[in-house]
Amino acid sequence: FVRPGDVLVVWKLDRLGRSLSHLLAIVTSLKKKQVAFRSLTENLDTTTPSGEFLFQVFGALAQYERALIQERVVAGLAAARKRGRIGGRPQAITGEKLEAIVAALDGGMSKAAVCRNFGVKRTTLIETLARVGWTGSRGASSR
Repeated sequence: FVRPGDVLVVWKLDRLGRSLSHLLAIVTSLKKKQVAFRSLTENLDTTTPSGEFLFQVFGALAQYERALIQERVVAGLAAARKRGRIGGRPQAITGEKLEAIVAALDGGMSKAAVCRNFGVKRTTLIETLARVGWTGSRGASSR
């Protein structure tokens, strides 16, 4: 949606692309279409040689910053795991409720009836049964 002579303006360089190679590809494509590029935060204009150089430097810095953030997130998740926090949503069916559901299914109750009686959604029931490895003891209970 750009035409020759247009100027593509972004607030910050890292909003345009996810990596330096992606940013370079976008700016190269813009150049071929005779479209200028400006980043307001970095005061960058790629129509000049110094602007082109700064573009590559800022692009590399943005990529470095994203790598640091990713590294910190991974380290934080690992530290949380060591403290016993696994993250994610708490399991909806556990403990006595799970035992009662499995007993009901083993007793021949349909999955639809289990969902109604125990107040769980069918998807939650199916995912929980898969997680605990329940395959059903009778043909009627695997419906």
